Amino acid sequence: MNYSLSVPCLLGLEGPIADELRRLELQDVAAENGRVNFRGGAEAIARANINLRIGERVLLELGRFQALSFDELFEGTRALPWETIIPRDGAFPVKGYSLNSKLFSVSDCQKIIKKAIVERLKAVYGIEWFPETGACYQVQFAIMKDQVSLSLDTSGEGLHKRGYRPAHNAAPLKETMAAAMVTLSRYRGRDDFCDPFCGSGTIPIEAALIAKNRAPGLNRSFRAMDWPVIGRAVFDREREAARDREYHGNYRILGADIDPKAIALAEENAKRAGVLDCVRFEVADATNFDRKTERGVIVTNPPYGERIMEKEEAERLYRAFGAAWAKAENWQLYLLSSHTEFERCFGRQADKKRKLYNGMIKCDLFMYLNRGNRT
Repeated sequence: MNYSLSVPCLLGLEGPIADELRRLELQDVAAENGRVNFRGGAEAIARANINLRIGERVLLELGRFQALSFDELFEGTRALPWETIIPRDGAFPVKGYSLNSKLFSVSDCQKIIKKAIVERLKAVYGIEWFPETGACYQVQFAIMKDQVSLSLDTSGEGLHKRGYRPAHNAAPLKETMAAAMVTLSRYRGRDDFCDPFCGSGTIPIEAALIAKNRAPGLNRSFRAMDWPVIGRAVFDREREAARDREYHGNYRILGADIDPKAIALAEENAKRAGVLDCVRFEVADATNFDRKTERGVIVTNPPYGERIMEKEEAERLYRAFGAAWAKAENWQLYLLSSHTEFERCFGRQADKKRKLYNGMIKCDLFMYLNRGNRT
C-alpha cells in the first residue's frame, strides 16, 4: 500500500531532510514549512526511520481537511480509513497542537478526535468497546490556520534517540541538530574534522556516522515494527540494506574539550555508537587552537551564555577563539550560536549565515569558508 508520509522538523532544516529522502530514493518528496512530505509503502517507512539523520520522526498521514467547528472536526476525522492501520485491539492515544485556528483548545480537540475514531472503528468492527491492549498507534493532530492534519507516528521515540547517549546524559544539542550542522558543512569523511567544544561528543560522533555512511537507527526499535500492516521483517531487510551501504576507511575526526569529565563521557558515547575506532578525543583549550591541516572542517556549538556561563564570559570566549582561529590555516568553520553579537565578538563577519532553531532557541549557523590564513 502507498501511504502519504511526512517528516516534521525544526524550521530551517526542510531542505537538508528533503535531500536525505531523495538520496534514499523515496518518492514525491516535497518540503513545506516545518515538515517534508513523501510517499511510499512499508519499505519507505522502515528506510526513512532507520536512515534519516536530521528529521524528528516519520508520520503516516491519514488525511487533511478544514475544520471551523467541532462538528467538522468530528466528521472529518470519522471519514478517514483508520481501520486500514489500527486493529481492533490497538491502542490509539491522541495528542497534537493547534495554532492560529478557531479550534484552539487542544484538550477538546483530543476528545473529539478520539471519539470520532472510536465511532469509525465501532462501525467497521461491529464492537462497542475497545480494550486497547495491543500495539500503540499514536495519533498526532496538527491544526494550523483551520487546516487539520491527522497522522499516526511510526517512529515512537524521536529519531534523535540514536541509543548512544544515555537518558540521564543532558546535552545542549540534539543528535539530529548535530547531524544537520555536519551535513551543512558538506563534510563527508575526506577532510580533517574537529569540534573544539565537543562536550559529550555529539557532533564528532554524528560526523563519524556520516563519514562511515552508517544509518543512525540501526540499533534501535521503532513503533511501526509492532504493527501487523508494517511488521518487523521489513525493518530487518532495510537494516541489512543499510549495513551494505556502509563505508570502511580511515577518518581523521577529533573532539576536544577543556573539561576532562566531558571527554570521558564523549568516549563512552562514541564506544556505544560504535565509532570510537575513528574518533579521537582529547582535553584541550579551544582558545589555544593551533592545529595544522591541509584541508579541514570545524563544526562546533560553543556555550551561548544563556545556560552554561554568563553572557560576558561567553563573549570573552568567542573573542579568544576567534583570535586563535584567525591564526590557523586551512580550516573552514561552521559555528552555531544564539548570541546576537557573535560576529562582533568573534572579530569577523561570517561568509554565510543560516537561521536554525536549537530546541526553542533561535540560532544562526555562522559559516566561515575561507580556508587560507586570515592574519
